[in-house]
Amino acid sequence: MNPTVQFHHKKEYWYISAFLNSMEVNEEVRDQKIKTLLDLIKGRLSNLKDSEKKDSKSVETEEKKSDFEYLERLPDVEENKRMLIKMGQIISIECKWVPVFSGFSFTDEKRDFTRGIKPVPIIYDSLGYFEFKVDYNKLGSEKESIKPLLIQQMPIIARKVIKEFCKEEDNQFILVDYESNIFDIVITNKSHPSKISWTEEKINEYKRSLGYWTEIYSGSWEDYSVELFNDRVAHNLSNRTSELHYLSRNSGFIYMEEENYDKHFDRYMVGSVLEPAAEIRAIQYALMSINESLDVLFKKRVGIFMSLGRLEEKIKQLRLLKGNIQTNLSVIYKELDWNRRQHYTKVMSHLIEEFRLKDIFKRVDSKFVLIEDSLKELYVKGKERRSEMREKTLTLLGTLFSLGVLADITLLFINNAFDLAEEHLLTRLLYFITFFVIVLLFGISLLRFWGKARNLKQTERGEAVDALIEDGKGNVVVIERMFPPYQGMYALPGGFIERERGEKPKDAVIREVREETNLEIEIERKVGEYDKKGRDPRDDIKSTVFKCRCEDFSKLNKGEDTQRVKLISLRELKTKEIAFDHRQMLKDAGYDV
Repeated sequence: MNPTVQFHHKKEYWYISAFLNSMEVNEEVRDQKIKTLLDLIKGRLSNLKDSEKKDSKSVETEEKKSDFEYLERLPDVEENKRMLIKMGQIISIECKWVPVFSGFSFTDEKRDFTRGIKPVPIIYDSLGYFEFKVDYNKLGSEKESIKPLLIQQMPIIARKVIKEFCKEEDNQFILVDYESNIFDIVITNKSHPSKISWTEEKINEYKRSLGYWTEIYSGSWEDYSVELFNDRVAHNLSNRTSELHYLSRNSGFIYMEEENYDKHFDRYMVGSVLEPAAEIRAIQYALMSINESLDVLFKKRVGIFMSLGRLEEKIKQLRLLKGNIQTNLSVIYKELDWNRRQHYTKVMSHLIEEFRLKDIFKRVDSKFVLIEDSLKELYVKGKERRSEMREKTLTLLGTLFSLGVLADITLLFINNAFDLAEEHLLTRLLYFITFFVIVLLFGISLLRFWGKARNLKQTERGEAVDALIEDGKGNVVVIERMFPPYQGMYALPGGFIERERGEKPKDAVIREVREETNLEIEIERKVGEYDKKGRDPRDDIKSTVFKCRCEDFSKLNKGEDTQRVKLISLRELKTKEIAFDHRQMLKDAGYDV
């Protein structure tokens, strides 16, 4: 039988990393948004509920999941639900913004463009984190009943609220890391039994109980292995046997005896452990954001529809942000080199390793090299294309000049022809035939020149295809976009034509539909071409739309670059926002949307 220890919840610190646009979100605006967010979180936590009843065809989204989803898998379900409801009703939360560094320009390539007459990406210039102080003091003696399983529920639910809050257009100048769990550090200052001397032997003795507290988001499953608990209790960062300090990637746990807590928590622990942990997690978020932005820039091959100047500017912005991160980390590294406080250096070294900062730096650096090699390749291709066009232009001008000289000679011949006597009719006819041949050659040369210029323009602009696939029952296939622009909105399946390998529009639409929806299609007819300026906020992009049919919709499945794919009724589509000018495409094909 494993001996157990029960820790008594004192309070929690929640941390969530974020970028801000400091011009749009000044101190006054930020404080008002924090107040609004706190009201939303408290309102949500005070009304915990089970998931709504659903039919067999509906999908349970993250927002619709039961607030008690983890509790329902364990014993004492009703008692745990009762306790969680009470915690939500009396929870106390304070929040403030803590800046880490500023003075950069970062555009999140995964975030949608702002809406308006001229869509532009949002610029963020400040990195920091929101700090939430959380306690349940109004529970009184019942606080002793708070378990790790109950603790994890509150930040999970709060994260959903924060995610929805930050998706609102009014809050687009705050870019919150809602993909990660809220970083939850739980503080305790009482235990039962009390006054345990936390030697390595005692830690191993109580490792099962400790394991649940040191990884708050892990749940409390009874079948965890010994190896897992050994791993969880292997990194106690305290240099005192009266305390326990555990910091993992998603949560932390700090136990201090009451006397130590009263003397040292606010004066030392907050500034030397909690705040550095939140700061390094924010730095990790910034590095991961750079990494993902580089992925999007490279993966979507923006060089096809983005000018090299814009692409260079984006790379420059990401490098500046990376430089800011390195500057701030160099201060930390200097502290580690010179600081003689053993506990502080132990904590900081552990955090840098725990959040894998060195590994992420290496990954980011290799991607910078990769995308800059692509830039060089684009430059070379552009130079070759311009050189080829220049040579062809000079050749054509030479030809036109020659034709012009010949035309002058021909006109001279024609003038002479009219002076010839009627008996020289055959010679006059030859003069006129020569004139018309030269005019014809001149016209053909002009057409070839115009065609070359048009082809060059088309290779420099983006060319896309879109597919309108209807099932014969009033439903059409749509995707939910994974990448900007119009991220998260419905669109017709489609993508860019791979002109560099000679792909034709019809081949491109079949390939794109297969990649995005897993469907095999046949093309019925061409609906039209759409090249109105401003139809795509990224650049000058033309799309060719095809009406297609599919024999087997059972294979419908989302692709790698697609958030979601579905058959949606035309009636329902009327109420949805649709990306680009795809609603007009549907109307032009004869559908009432």
